[in-house]
Amino acid sequence: MTAPQTRSRRVMAIPLGMALATALAFLPNVSASAAPSADTADVAGVADVAGVAAKISAEATPLSYVVNVRAGHGPSAQVKRAIAQAGGTIVTSYDKIGVIVVHSSNADFAKTIRTVRGVQSAGATRTAPLPAQSTTDVGTPKVLSAEQVADVEAAAGQDPLEPLQWDLPAIKADKAHEKTLGSDKVTVAVIDTGVDDTHPDIAPNFDRDASVNCVSGKPDTTDGAWRPSAAESPHGTHVAGEIAAAKNGVGVTGVAPGVKVSGIKVSTTAGFFYTEAVVCGFMWAATHGVDVTNNSYYTDPWYFNCKNDPDQKALVEAIGRATRYAEKKGTVNVAAAGNENYDLAADEITDPTSPNDTTPSDRVIDPSECLDIPTQLPGVVTVASTGAKGIKSSFSNHGLGVIDIAAPGGDSTRFQTPAPPATSGLILGPLPGGNWGYMAGTSMASPHVAGVAALIKSTHPRASAAAVKALLYAEADATPCTDPYDIDGDGKVDAVCEGPKNYNGFYGWGTADALDAVTK
Repeated sequence: MTAPQTRSRRVMAIPLGMALATALAFLPNVSASAAPSADTADVAGVADVAGVAAKISAEATPLSYVVNVRAGHGPSAQVKRAIAQAGGTIVTSYDKIGVIVVHSSNADFAKTIRTVRGVQSAGATRTAPLPAQSTTDVGTPKVLSAEQVADVEAAAGQDPLEPLQWDLPAIKADKAHEKTLGSDKVTVAVIDTGVDDTHPDIAPNFDRDASVNCVSGKPDTTDGAWRPSAAESPHGTHVAGEIAAAKNGVGVTGVAPGVKVSGIKVSTTAGFFYTEAVVCGFMWAATHGVDVTNNSYYTDPWYFNCKNDPDQKALVEAIGRATRYAEKKGTVNVAAAGNENYDLAADEITDPTSPNDTTPSDRVIDPSECLDIPTQLPGVVTVASTGAKGIKSSFSNHGLGVIDIAAPGGDSTRFQTPAPPATSGLILGPLPGGNWGYMAGTSMASPHVAGVAALIKSTHPRASAAAVKALLYAEADATPCTDPYDIDGDGKVDAVCEGPKNYNGFYGWGTADALDAVTK
């Protein structure tokens, strides 16, 4: 129903002219980092690398690559030499999962390095050189004016803007807060565009120690590096507030307003989420005590990464290793399902947006073989979006066996109008600079589930990641298929839901339930 218009899609374009929530559609702008010197001796298993340096033009611009090797001990001397001989510079290496981040100006770098003994897969993480020019943003959130803020009349015990948050009672979060706000020993990391930790709704719960800038693929722990600049997307700040905006008499209330939230910035200044940054984000979360990660994005430049393509296969493998490692360390990874109204269980999908950092073209893919990462990776909680009437949002992707759970992400007010005093069918949350505004998308649904997972972890502090996920699904409110699904009322079916009430393609195991999370 909603044709994909932007290059990154977790924040959706609502149909019928409604303003875009936030566009993450930009070109990359990442600086190469220094790397260790490399031995240029010959390497067994390298095909025709001796003359590689001579083939690299002085005017060539570099791409970024991931090289996947056996996990556990770091790249061997042989692999290091091969990378150097192929014209590569190592940026960093995640030895525990065997992922090496490399920059190279050699157009044949990946093809060459894949022939090296000990290299399991390798591929370019982008199709545009770095750095590159960025495009302009497409749309902005709907910011609340001072007059609109002043007009809201909150009841006793509510934060000032809570009456506009129809999404909280939709998952019984308001009732859950009467029991507990969650534990400050639980941290949810927002892997996103950056978080403004100076915002009055976020500052009380912000975890600096678990925050970092991972844009280059290598952690930058400079104070404040996790924040978005004024020119960057407010997306991550909004997401962070949905999860853990403090119940402090200011602004809005998060789903889990007593837990900690951190910012792991992985998008370039231009708004792209590249593999090396995403791998860094999951690895940082895994090693810094993060209990839940929220992932409201897809990994650029491919909407779907096809495992029969050697470059795309390497990206799936690199991020898959990182998500599995994080889960083994106790982290629950939650991700948005996407905003194109795709049936992710279909036999085929036409993807017109990839590669989104150069020139996209239509390609027909099999979504069981070509994966949207990280959301379709094994073990990751895949979240669909619902609107104010509790049915699938007009834009939300779906698919039996793919969607795990559903939660409020908003929808056009025309399609799903909330009950008063709420006035907008979108989701209200913090914006950088001390503001609040409305956004919508599966980007907004995923943090609701991340917040409920944090409440479960607060209630069951010894629970493993697998146990938290099991409780998340078991405690969800079974939601039957919407059939027929004609969201715009034009007499035509806009999506088909398959499956029974307790597990189907629109809502998975059901709609997230925050009250059960703190009482069961």
